[in-house]
Formats: sequence, structure tokens, C-alpha cells
Amino acid sequence: MRILLLGGTTEASALARSLAAQGVAAVFSYAGRTDHPVAQPLPTRIGGFGGVAGLCDYIRAEAISHIIDATHPFAAQMSRNAVEASLACGVQLLALERAPWQAAPADDWTHVPDMAGAVAALPDAPDRVFLAIGKQSLDAFAAKPQHHYLLRLVDPPGALPLPDAHAIIARGPFDVAGDTALLRAHGIRHIIAKNAGGSGAAAKILAARALGLHVVMIDRPVLPPRQVVGTAGAVMAWLGHSADRGV
Repeated sequence: MRILLLGGTTEASALARSLAAQGVAAVFSYAGRTDHPVAQPLPTRIGGFGGVAGLCDYIRAEAISHIIDATHPFAAQMSRNAVEASLACGVQLLALERAPWQAAPADDWTHVPDMAGAVAALPDAPDRVFLAIGKQSLDAFAAKPQHHYLLRLVDPPGALPLPDAHAIIARGPFDVAGDTALLRAHGIRHIIAKNAGGSGAAAKILAARALGLHVVMIDRPVLPPRQVVGTAGAVMAWLGHSADRGV
């Protein structure tokens, strides 16, 4: 058994620790979106594979028997490639995916399918917006330059496409008290967030609930059918079952 763990999430790091503790042969793969990714207790590779064909080449070259997709719920292309490669190469695939957030009765959420929908959901009148979306999709919000945008990023962004923006460089997890204070201090009235789910990034959602703020929630992309579990323990049980069957 040799595992390719597609990571980048808190859950992937927890699984990496379990695999290392059990002595399971595994490689942790980062997409390379951040300058200083969290160190892992497994051999680590950084960067893309070159599509489905490149991923299949890697699987064969490294004698991979199982793929665990523990990428971010919005890393849709990587997840789609993993499904295709697992079928093409005849290796088993399991997704480790956290449950999405659910709105409480008092929440003021607007659901949108994508980033363009999030831009359209903002008001035309100038307002104060927290973009909790990372740095990859900031360009979309240049269509509404009248707003003041608060950004929180892992790495310095360089030149920003937004004329009125303030960037905070910080790495989570964050807590509710800190995010509540942050949103108050910047007078935020709208939050743009991807429905990443889980507890590690939920502080801003809970803070918005406490402050009665409007949240534009970007729904998760649709992915091909695949087997999904919600915990690192469930992944380890699945791997143990595969090993017992001699897979």
C-alpha cells in the first residue's frame, strides 16, 4: 500500500499525522498556492501534476495504490482530475470532506453558485466588505470598485486589483472573539465566503451571526460521484479494510 494524500486542509494535516504514526507509506501533495505551507510528517511534494495524464504518470511512477483527496472543497479541478485518474489507473479513491456550513434561522445569507454571483449580490451603493475568499479570485470584485474591501491572506498579495482595500496577512485557525473584533473594527457589513465548512474557518461565520451581518455564501462546486467520509479516523478504517482484503 502506498498513499497519495492530496492535501492543503486542516483535515489533511490530521490524516498525515495518523498515517505517519501508523507507519503507512504515503506522500503528501500540496498544490503550491501558498509560499510557506505547513510542514507535514510525510514526504511532501509541491505543485501541480499536469492534468489527468500527468497525475496518472505520477501514480504509475510512484506505485500509488490509493488516493485520498483531502483538498479544499473548492479545489474542484484537482478533485475532478483525481476521480478520472483513479478510474484510468485502477487505483482506489476516497475523499475526506468536511460537512458544509448550514444557516441558522436568524442568519442573513444569500446563496450564490459562483464568484460572479457573489459580485452581483453586493449592493451598488458603496459599502464595507470582508472578502474571505483567498487571493485567487480578487479580480472579479474589480467590477465593483466603489466598496471598501477587507482581505485576510496567508501571503502578501502584491499589487491588488481593488482601489480601496486593506489586506491583513495572517494564517488561521481564527477564533470567534478575534473575528468579531476584526469585523467591528473595520465596520464590515457584508462578508463574501466560500462554503468551506468545518470548524477551522467557521469563526467569521459565527462572528457574522453574532453581529447580524449579511453573508454572501458561495455554494460548493458540483463534483463527480465518489466515496466520501468526514473524518481522518474513517479514512484509516477504510485503508485498514483495503489492506485486510489485500488491495
